[in-house]
Amino acid sequence: MAKKRLLWQLYLPYLIITILALVLSSWYASYSFRWFYYDEIAQNLESRSWLAGRQILPAVNQKNFDEVDQLCKLLGQTAGIRLTMILPDGRVVGDSDQQPAKMENHADRPEFRRAMNGQTGRSVRFSDTLGKNMMYIAVPLKEQEQTIAVVRGSLSVIAVDKALNDIYAKIAWGVIGAAICAAGVTLVVSRKITRPIEQMKDAAKRFAAGQLDHRVPVPDSEELAELAGALNETADRLKRTIETITNQKNQLEAILSSMAEGVIAVDSDGRVMSINKKAALLLEIDVVSATGHSIEEVIRNVDIQRFMRYTLMSSAPTEEDITLSAEPPVSLRARGTYLTDHQGNKSGAVIVLSDMTRMQRLENIRRDFVANVSHELRTPITSIKGFVETLLDGAINEPEQAQRFLKIIAGHTDRLMAIIEDLLSLSRLEEDGQTRMIAREHLKIRPVLESAVELSGPKAGDKKIKIEIDCDDDLEALINPTLLEQAVLNLVDNAIKYSPAESTIQIIARKDDKDVTIVVKDSGCGIEKSHLSRLFERFYVVDKARTRKLGGTGLGLAIVKHITNLHGGKVSVESTPGQGSTFTIHLPIK
Repeated sequence: MAKKRLLWQLYLPYLIITILALVLSSWYASYSFRWFYYDEIAQNLESRSWLAGRQILPAVNQKNFDEVDQLCKLLGQTAGIRLTMILPDGRVVGDSDQQPAKMENHADRPEFRRAMNGQTGRSVRFSDTLGKNMMYIAVPLKEQEQTIAVVRGSLSVIAVDKALNDIYAKIAWGVIGAAICAAGVTLVVSRKITRPIEQMKDAAKRFAAGQLDHRVPVPDSEELAELAGALNETADRLKRTIETITNQKNQLEAILSSMAEGVIAVDSDGRVMSINKKAALLLEIDVVSATGHSIEEVIRNVDIQRFMRYTLMSSAPTEEDITLSAEPPVSLRARGTYLTDHQGNKSGAVIVLSDMTRMQRLENIRRDFVANVSHELRTPITSIKGFVETLLDGAINEPEQAQRFLKIIAGHTDRLMAIIEDLLSLSRLEEDGQTRMIAREHLKIRPVLESAVELSGPKAGDKKIKIEIDCDDDLEALINPTLLEQAVLNLVDNAIKYSPAESTIQIIARKDDKDVTIVVKDSGCGIEKSHLSRLFERFYVVDKARTRKLGGTGLGLAIVKHITNLHGGKVSVESTPGQGSTFTIHLPIK
């Protein structure tokens, strides 16, 4: 159904009521004025008729009807009215305008009958005799309480009607003028009422569109002024509320974006309401396209789908470990809880995904480290304890046997000292890595390499291994020379241990656009690919028996990794079994 404007709903009824009131008032006034005018004429006519009748009455008593007729004509002309004398039986005996003999009996005339009843008769009707509208007044003439005759005066009402019609025309024009004025005034008043309401409607639309700085003009009307004030106050409160919600939303988005955990929120139907970047990264989905879709459409992992549905149905927090099929596999710990609306009813659920892959890897490394360090320490300690017990049991009295046992004990003691020294070095490196308090400066690389080769010279000489250095004399990098020398020495020492006699070890230093690289290349036994990813872990060795035989502690490469990290670089390895290994230290230019 079409809606009507408030202006017309106010204006048209007011205008109709005003015009109707004017018309009714004019009609009533005209009607009242007409009968008032008729009453005045009737009273005047009655007076004239009665006076004329009293003068004619003696002739009536004498039954001198000719004289009666002559008096009627004379007095009627004088009074300016038509006079008619009627006997009680209705016979006309005198008339100012007609011959009585030719006139019909008037016994049936309403004014005559009323006069015969002792009252003044009055009637307005068309006269067949004269052929026009007439007002008739019949007055009884009495003597001794007996009606002797009835005198009737009549007057044409054509002039009265014409005068009244002129008055009616003036009244009509006055009504039209008043109606026009009323229409204009009503329109102005209606516009004055509706204009503030239209302004409020426009303001409400602006508020709905987000233009909360707009304000409604306050009208003069008390009620509309209160309404306008209420709208402006609502806009202020709404603006403050939206600003608060926006700030909270931005803060929440910033928190979710910076979280290391993935967060997914769904509604009661399992449709994604919110997902942060970490969750999208873990599950390899798009944040924008995921919103509004069901969890089954967005996430293809069955375990996460099942966990989300279980959280939606559960009334308590949930927790579960989930593994994602990837290369390498990703271990997640999922924690979930249901969401409630303002009435306390369930409205959805939120799950938090924590990437436990690195933690599990570190836990495995820690477990392996504890096992390895325990084994590495227990082996020499067990040997020392065994040989000491043997000496205490009497072998100390045999000089040659005691001498051999003491050398073995000294060897194991040296190994324990080496392990402890390497552990202390690692501890110091880790402490320096946490505080970043190592001193570095731009120095030439070649002297550091030459110093490491010189320190490893005796071991290389025992196996007749040649060490070659390929490095420009002016090559520089931002380094700590002592730590870098230790890292290169460890790599060269490893290369010497696992290289065959009379082989060659190459040390190559180069600079490119990104970094400075120091390569230590040997032609030893090489390393299987499966071991390369864990080669720099503490106490991780490919062949424990051989490493122990060669005097290694299993910590040398871990120390190299930590030193490289302290320089802001990295260490990598490439190796082929039977063809040797290549270790590369990458030092950043900046």
